[in-house]
Formats: sequence, C-alpha cells, structure tokens
Amino acid sequence: MSKLTTTTLRVRGYHLDGYGHVNNARYLEFMEEGRWAFFDEHPEFIERLHRAGFAFVVVNMNIDYRAAAVNGDDLTVQTGIVKVGGKSAVCHHRILHRDGREAATADLTFVLLDTQANRAAAIDGEVRDVLEGLIVSRNAFVG
Repeated sequence: MSKLTTTTLRVRGYHLDGYGHVNNARYLEFMEEGRWAFFDEHPEFIERLHRAGFAFVVVNMNIDYRAAAVNGDDLTVQTGIVKVGGKSAVCHHRILHRDGREAATADLTFVLLDTQANRAAAIDGEVRDVLEGLIVSRNAFVG
C-alpha cells in the first residue's frame, strides 16, 4: 500500500463550463474524489479518527490551475499527506493529464474536529502516529 494514492477519472460534458473546459469548481470535486480514494486505501486513518470522536474538516484550500482539461480527457489525481502540525495538517493534490502535464495542484489544510466539543482538536496520540506514518514527500508526486 502506497502513501500516495492515485485515482483516475474521465472528464464528462457536465464538468464543462461555457468555454468548453472543466469548470474551476469541478477541480475541487476531482480532488475530493482523490481524498475518498485515499480514505479507501488507508482505512486505519478513518477508523482512528472515528474511535477518537474526530471528523476530517477542510479549513483552507489553495489551488493552482495549470492546463485546461476538456471533454474526454483522462485525468489522474494524486493525493497524499505532506505535513502534520499541532492542530492542522496538509494534504497535497496533483491532477495530471494522460501526457503528464499538470492540470492543477493544490494544498488542502484540514483539522480534526472534536465532534463532542465542536472545535479543532490537537493532533496527538494514535491519530498523530497514523498521520505521521502516512506523510509523503512532495517529490513523490510525479507526472
């Protein structure tokens, strides 16, 4: 099992805007697909979160659009954890065209919400151990 998750998808007509390329908001959905694939491939992460009473909550997303995608394009979404701090962590996404060109990259900052207290929790104990075990270098994101 890799720390870096890769999933593929095909651009469909409903992903497009009036200019015939993928609408900017759809890239966020593509990256969410990447995170769900990551969760599927790392069930221990979600299990630990739930046992601890935590929820994965996105608090910030910085995205760079690099090359437009159009109907019929096959895209690869790479997803991995690149940083774990005291109360937040960073998930990196990279979307690639079949030929290796970057369509978009993004850093997503998330916190672990204590569902009882309704506030961000410290990332420590077993949850921190699992997250740190999933950290991957940005150099692992390749085209």
